[in-house]
Amino acid sequence: MLISTSRKPSSKTRAFCKNLSHALDTDYVNRGKMSMRELQLKSNSLGLDNIVLVYEMKGNPSKITFFSNDGEELLVILGSVNTTNQRLHIKTSELSFKSEIPELDVLGDIFPINNSNNDSNQNHIYVEKLEDYDDEYDDIEDFNKRIGIIHFYNRDGNDTGLKINIRKIIG
Repeated sequence: MLISTSRKPSSKTRAFCKNLSHALDTDYVNRGKMSMRELQLKSNSLGLDNIVLVYEMKGNPSKITFFSNDGEELLVILGSVNTTNQRLHIKTSELSFKSEIPELDVLGDIFPINNSNNDSNQNHIYVEKLEDYDDEYDDIEDFNKRIGIIHFYNRDGNDTGLKINIRKIIG
């Protein structure tokens, strides 16, 4: 998986992309003037299967779009993120994935995860469904309501502080 940003990312967006690339042990590139086609070629040359583009609103990461190398949009997550300045200490070779939101089960296939059946609390990504989640969350007043959180846990079973707060799922 190749991680990149919108054209002129803020420092917060770049920091999130770097955190995510360390958590998943995958490549991150500054997009600059690269087109989507150039990102696809870069991903192919690195032997990677997917591309993740992180877009921002008012300087904050707000949209994460997952693409196949063919340019097919696989999933879009709208929301916000929490980054960390600490080392993540995630042992990516033992990374596992668990989701309480069926629409995000596809992340288990998109993320470069070798061991998806690990039941321990160590080295895992956990998609937590918040209790007020409802399939009908299109109301204007619900625009900022979170429906879930993607947590990243390290080799000691501790929450790393890297989080993706999910407001809406498209795809």
